Amino acid sequence: MRQFPEQFIFGAATAAYQAEGAVGEGGRGPCYWDEFLHRPESRFNGDVASDFYHQYPVDLKLSNEYGLNGIRISIAWSRVIPDGKGEVSEEGLAFYDRLIDECIAQGIEPFVTLHHFDTPLPLFKDGDWLNRDNIDHFVRFAEVCFDRFGDRVKKWVSINEPWSVVAGQYIIGHFPPNIKYDVAKAIQAMHHMMIAHARVVEAYKERNLNGEVGIIHILESKYPITDRPEDVEAARVEDTLANAFMLDACFKGRYSEETLRVINHLMALQGESLRVEPDDEALLERASRLNDFLGVNYYASHFIAHHDGESGIHHNGTGEKGTSVFGLKGIGKRVTNPDVPTTDWDWPIYPKGLTDMLTRVHREYPNYKTAYVTENGMGYKDDFQDGFIDDTPRIDYIAQHLDAILDAIEAGVDVQGYFLWSLMDVLSWTNGFNKRYGLFYVDFETQERYAKKSARWMREVANRRQVLQPEDVK
Repeated sequence: MRQFPEQFIFGAATAAYQAEGAVGEGGRGPCYWDEFLHRPESRFNGDVASDFYHQYPVDLKLSNEYGLNGIRISIAWSRVIPDGKGEVSEEGLAFYDRLIDECIAQGIEPFVTLHHFDTPLPLFKDGDWLNRDNIDHFVRFAEVCFDRFGDRVKKWVSINEPWSVVAGQYIIGHFPPNIKYDVAKAIQAMHHMMIAHARVVEAYKERNLNGEVGIIHILESKYPITDRPEDVEAARVEDTLANAFMLDACFKGRYSEETLRVINHLMALQGESLRVEPDDEALLERASRLNDFLGVNYYASHFIAHHDGESGIHHNGTGEKGTSVFGLKGIGKRVTNPDVPTTDWDWPIYPKGLTDMLTRVHREYPNYKTAYVTENGMGYKDDFQDGFIDDTPRIDYIAQHLDAILDAIEAGVDVQGYFLWSLMDVLSWTNGFNKRYGLFYVDFETQERYAKKSARWMREVANRRQVLQPEDVK
């Protein structure tokens, strides 16, 4: 049976807003989700979430007991600098001191993300990533964190999933400020995030700390639904927008001619052009040589058809299967492949897309150095039965994707870790607490944790460094 490398990390992931709760404690300022999810019509919010702020010793002990040796956590910008740009909160820093120290005490390496969808509210109202001033504020926040925690944290992530941020904010419209179909804003914000990442990488390297810094992208393979030229072009356009644009910036240090051809076309469709400052290209070029790793978040790939019609998007935020719509004028339409199963949230279950993406990065961006699969998992409506949760479909999903990683490793890709989303059940940005991903079931009334069947299975996988079948663990 195939085995993962000896030093391979088996971990799980969290994010501050989705897990911590305690939004009014520790001097924390609001991020934009606090305001958005407190509208009268909101069905849920992150005020308590999984109470990780108080429960982290329990969660880290469980992580250790169930064989995990890595965890993704994020530092809430507004817990460290409450308004995003003013005074630094010693109370906020002290919380993350305790959290990081407990990770290390439990033998679990913390991979720390600096931005996980949670810009402080004042900076969000001032334009968020469309405002270049946000770059300066973010770099200062990063420097505060490097200087405080850099002696213990050895793996740093600048930004989590820039594409998801801008797609949610300006294309799908299910993230604040809830703008739809504005591809030009999404592209411009992504460019600014790439500049922010580059500056953060340089700031880290200037400190000569004994650690590594990288970025996490959600990378979904895009396949034409047929071999017709118009479908092939539609898939190429969406791939450029969601994948190549940012991979080029991070690892080529420039946007390739083909990438710019597509990007300039998309900007022109909305009467805009990409704004690049004179020093941006030199900065991207320098930073492209300094990245230590690439984090790949992968849940699904998409099958794309040519789309002549107007833009139309419906986000399936409830798990009502078959309700998703995603079509963008001038780009393409995501369509169902009858040969590929989907989750209740209409996400295609296609592990080959992960292998294809990892091998593509290895081939087209050879200076990625090391890759980690930093998120992968299956949203599921877990059935709680007297403390026993049989989530065999989730185990099957994870097993298929771990096999896909082994396929990539055998093809020469340097993959050194896998982080399941998520460690425990957490708040979903648009699904509330209905969509569960965790290894550990959270009773959100009592905040009790219960190990799911997937947690017991994952412990055996980590111990043996082999992919097991669901029936191998009771």
